[in-house]
Amino acid sequence: MKNDELYIQRAIRITSTDVFINGTPFAINKEENSTWLTCIYRTLGVQYPKFFKMDNLCKAGFLATELIFKGTDIRPEEEKRDWSILLFNKSSSLDNDQLYQETINDPNNYFPSPSVFVYTLSNIVTGEMAIRNKIMGETCSYITEKFDADVLLENASIGLSQEKGIHHLLIGWVEYLNDHCDVLLFLVDRKSDGALTSWNKTNIEKYFFIPLQPHDEL
Repeated sequence: MKNDELYIQRAIRITSTDVFINGTPFAINKEENSTWLTCIYRTLGVQYPKFFKMDNLCKAGFLATELIFKGTDIRPEEEKRDWSILLFNKSSSLDNDQLYQETINDPNNYFPSPSVFVYTLSNIVTGEMAIRNKIMGETCSYITEKFDADVLLENASIGLSQEKGIHHLLIGWVEYLNDHCDVLLFLVDRKSDGALTSWNKTNIEKYFFIPLQPHDEL
């Protein structure tokens, strides 16, 4: 399959300071004593208590999917048997791994937490995204040295497998480490009508390198 046969339907960019939907800044209501991801969650008005149990990587992926579907008629409770998820990042689950390590460092204060340990795998984020939105296709998470548009470009056509009945793909970069959030998530399929733009390297990088907006500190 040629890459120019695929199309971007939605594009979400989340950094440590900004949120963009399809390249347009999305205002976040900042709250004192709340984390950036929690502010995004509350701005969206989502009701999903499990969010607060997730690690930061899962929260970032979860919020990206919420933003993907914002303003569409796609509903979380509807089964999506022809959807798959394919994510990449650099640090795996290291942000949460470090937190878990703190609970077992001191033999005199040894308190390993199952609720923290459960998030010490990078592919848990795809699971949380799939559970929330009833995505029934394959979900995969890969570790790469850095964000690479060519990697996304090459793997999208693999993820959108007609043989497996997959017609919609959530694909992108979901990275979170030490309070640094770096997310780019696309909804990609083969529908040209109403598409945001073509699926190619130039457009992938356009949404990743969006100029960040001036902002106030939380």
